[in-house]
Amino acid sequence: MIRMFLTGIIRLYKYCLSPFLAPSCRFYPSCSSYAHEALARYGAGKGVGMAVRRLLKCHPFHPGGYDPLP
Repeated sequence: MIRMFLTGIIRLYKYCLSPFLAPSCRFYPSCSSYAHEALARYGAGKGVGMAVRRLLKCHPFHPGGYDPLP
């Protein structure tokens, strides 16, 4: 139930808000795609933790690049 709610929020961001923003994610896959996949694969508890860790890496001093799910 929680996973579906969080997945809905990510989809809402990806399809309603993200198209109006300039592409700025320094990672591949994008942070929203990473979070969506983490929730689908690992569930709400671990998936949210993985998504938060990924978002905390999103700053100018991190090189970014290819960062798949473990």
